[in-house]
Amino acid sequence: MSAATVRIAAIQATPVILDAEATVAKGLILLGEASAAGVKLAVFPELFVPLYPSSIWAYNAGRFDGFDDTWARLWNASVDVPGPQIDRFISACAEHDMYCVLGVNERESTRPGSLYNTMVLLGPEGLLLKHRKLMPTMHERLFHGIGDGQDLSVVDTPLGKVGGLICWENRMPLARYALYRQGVQIWAAPTADDSKGWLSTMAHIAIESGAYVVSVPQYIPRSAFPDDFPAQLPDGDNALGRGGAAIFEPVNGRAIAGPLYDDEGIVIADIDLGRSLAAKRYFDVVGHYSRDDVFRWPG
Repeated sequence: MSAATVRIAAIQATPVILDAEATVAKGLILLGEASAAGVKLAVFPELFVPLYPSSIWAYNAGRFDGFDDTWARLWNASVDVPGPQIDRFISACAEHDMYCVLGVNERESTRPGSLYNTMVLLGPEGLLLKHRKLMPTMHERLFHGIGDGQDLSVVDTPLGKVGGLICWENRMPLARYALYRQGVQIWAAPTADDSKGWLSTMAHIAIESGAYVVSVPQYIPRSAFPDDFPAQLPDGDNALGRGGAAIFEPVNGRAIAGPLYDDEGIVIADIDLGRSLAAKRYFDVVGHYSRDDVFRWPG
């Protein structure tokens, strides 16, 4: 293992709601700012393009009437993977010689229909990974189809082995284990969860995986919603997502950057993959601590 450090970042950003082109343009500016700060891997929030369907306003989507306009506008502002918006991020990664993980609402324009909660890993080489969320959580099932699980992969990059899961997928032990078995070293966790309990989950995964964990939600102030937003928002001025972006190290599960709340910003940390190797000397969940030989499903 090289002792050289790699600078990574969580980009806690607010989308330009229901405007894919403007959100992509904003994301590219933020990617440039991260590059100027020396960042080589940046992680954007879950469903950054163009919005996460929060339970705060999306709970009525279970009705057969009344949410058609919201659905249509979300679909029209979503992106194809691969597609032109993804290509713009790939070009930016090539320009800056860096990698990024991006959360998008994915559509298939050749077959208009279902949307998917998708995480992509992009680099100078192109589209390296597309992962669709295995099981949308609660109200999310009213907006997104389920992933088929064939894309639970870790990508070997010049920065290290990069993988990750979306939001509450990170609570799924078997999904985590699928990535652990591939030797993940940098774990991306785009999310919409801004709770303290979520940070505990991230700390645990850092220890369990022996990987650095980059957790990044959206910060969604009420002022970000356009006047013609097609769903009713709750009364009050409180943010609809406080953020909480943070980066965790693999030995003790300690936050080495963040959490950042109640604002947009770029949370940055310098990581040494040698610490990942040290963590696995103590505890290797798929090595000397796995005991696959004694754990068998009944029948």
